[in-house]
Parts: sequence; C-alpha cells; structure tokens
Amino acid sequence: MTSASPGPAKPTAGTEGLRRQNTAVVLRALRQQGPSTRAELAKLTGLAKATISVIVSDLEAAGAVAEGGSRPGVRGRPGRPVGLRGDRFVALGLELNVDYVSAVVLDLAGQVVLSESRPAAPGALLDLARDAVTAHAGPGRVLVGTTLAVPALVRGDDRTVAWAPNLGVEGAGLADAVADLLPGGELQVSNDANCAAYAESHHGAAVGVAHALYLTGTVGIGAGIVQDGELMRGGAGFAGEVGHMPVGDSTAPCGCGRRGCWEASVGLHAMLAAVGMPELDTPLRTAEAVAARAAGDPAVRAGLERVGHDIGLGLAMLSSVLDPEVVVLGGYFAPLGELVLGPARRTLDERLASAVQVRPELRLSTLGIQAAALGAAEQSLGPVFSGELDLAEPDGWSSDREQRAHVDER
Repeated sequence: MTSASPGPAKPTAGTEGLRRQNTAVVLRALRQQGPSTRAELAKLTGLAKATISVIVSDLEAAGAVAEGGSRPGVRGRPGRPVGLRGDRFVALGLELNVDYVSAVVLDLAGQVVLSESRPAAPGALLDLARDAVTAHAGPGRVLVGTTLAVPALVRGDDRTVAWAPNLGVEGAGLADAVADLLPGGELQVSNDANCAAYAESHHGAAVGVAHALYLTGTVGIGAGIVQDGELMRGGAGFAGEVGHMPVGDSTAPCGCGRRGCWEASVGLHAMLAAVGMPELDTPLRTAEAVAARAAGDPAVRAGLERVGHDIGLGLAMLSSVLDPEVVVLGGYFAPLGELVLGPARRTLDERLASAVQVRPELRLSTLGIQAAALGAAEQSLGPVFSGELDLAEPDGWSSDREQRAHVDER
C-alpha cells in the first residue's frame, strides 16, 4: 500500500480491535515487501513471533496467504516465506468518463486480473460492471469492495455526485444502479483524478514520491494531491477541482457554463481545436494520432506549443500553492510527451516567483487510460489493509459494513 513503515498497531478498543489492527499490519507488510518469513515479518512489524504465527495461520485458513518454498533463514535455518494469495480476494474499480468507461480487477497482492475500456454509450458502464463481476466474483473468489471513479465532485458520503458538469449526472442514482449489480451491494464513488493519483502513487510514476500532484488529461481537467501515499481531500472532500481555475484564454467557453476556465484551454477538446483534428474513441488514441501528425506538421506543433504554455501557467499557480516534488500528467498528455512538456517547463521557469522555488519534476503517466479504474480498485482494498474488513472472518463483513454505513449517516 503506502511507503510508510507497517509498524506495530496501537491498542484499540478491546482485544478484537487489536487483533484486527495487527492483522492489517501484517497484510500491509506483505503487500509492501513481498513474500517474507515469519521472522522477517516480526522484524518488519515489531510484533512478537508468536503473534505473527497466529495471524499467519488465520490468514492462511481464510485463503489470504500461502507459504512458498524454503529459502535460507537469517541464522541458517530454513525459512518458509509467506506471501499474499491472488486467487481468493479481489477488488473492482470502475470509471465513467465522458467518452469511455473502464474496469480494473485487482487481487490482494496488487496484481491486475482484468483491465478493460470501452467507448461510452448508454448502459456501457453497467454492462462492463456486470461482465467484470460475472467473470471475477463468485464461488471461490470474494469481491471485497468496489469503487466507481467519476469526473465530479463527490459528497462526503462517498456515494452522492454533487456536481459533474461534463457528465450531467448528479445524486445517488448512478451509485444505486451499479450497486444493484454487486454482491452485497457495496459501492463507493470517488473523484476520477483522486483515483488516478492514488494509482500513480501505488503502481505508477509517483511510487516512492512523498509529495505528488496528478493532473488528468481528458475532456475535463482535475487534480489529485497525494502526500506519503495518501490522498489530500480538503475540508469538504472537493480538493483538486483545478480545471475551473481562471487560467488561459479568458474568452474560451467551458462546459461548466462559464468562460476562461483552465480546462477550456488545456482539456482534450481545447487541444483538438488548437491543432484542428477530430476526436477518436479514447483520449489516448486521439493524442496518439495528434502526436503522429505533429511529426510532420508545423501547424500542429505550434498548436501544441500553445497548449503546453497554458499547462505551464496552471502548473505554476499550483506549484506555488502546493509545492509538489513531482507532477504526473495523465490521460491525453502522456502520448504527447515533450510536445507539451517542453513548453510547460519553460513557462514554469518563467512564472515561478522566486529562484529559490524548486520546479517540480514533470512525469508522464505510465498507467494508460485505466489509471482511474486501477486507483479505484486499490482504494477498494483500503478497508482490508486498515483493518476495517477482516479477511479471516468474511461472514462478519456485512455487520462491519452496516456499522460503517451507520457512522457515515451520522
């Protein structure tokens, strides 16, 4: 999960709570470090070897871990490494965007079991969710959670869409429709940029980075802010809504109904208007076609130069406020690479107010169009690695979820 030390758990209310927290510590250690012997787990977590043995036995009985082959131990005795199993527990991440839908199924060990995108169409998200559940949940495999990523502001209940100017979807109806397809009906909704940022910090270009900013590159522009592997969501959970900052062409109309928003100058449709090319079925394929044309067309390169300049304007503002070490550019930005990164860097250098300010390193996303869905799946595993869901007692999950839902409602 995160780069932080798994560390021993602090005592919680009662023996059961402490057991859950210690189990979560062991799971996090195995996820971060890979297969480890019991002695290594005791050293990594600070837990007693006897405690480790009990936890490992419970997790093995639940199908969450398995022992591998022998290897030399620290003091010469053979140690049998314990590793997370990928065939028993999985999580589902979904994304609904303007022109595509995506699904990723992630197993407990962090391996991608399914990764698929389809063009957006009526019913496409529900069809994709249904297919993913049918293929990857059922007898012998448990779906521990599902998260849906949307380009929207999502309320603190992690279910209600408050504002989605590019989708026109509001309220809890979308969540209800998807939840009806899931075993147990458990679903959370999250902002797409937050999900993609989470994916980059755990699987992509921001792994090991303490302070990172992720910028989407789709029809809308949003940002996810990650510190030490965890999302910074702000007071109301709406942090990162950067696409509607007044940056760039002050006359450009935006999908939100106003003029002069940043995404009206650097969003996918703005980029296509700048280069005079049509949109294809996904942002990545569209950008790949633009990059290919730019190789021999000076007018396309000039249009991308203007877009890159406006990207740099917004990043200069964000860098002055947030001071990120790394900025990861995802979506359509990735295939364009230096065609937009070059002018963005130059503008950053010109606009940072002081020479003592450090320009953040600009990196391209490595996760493709499924970044948000991958991050959504990773977030769905969060309750397992925090101890909220107990893999050793799956029959108790329903009561766990009911209790969490009751807390959310309060």
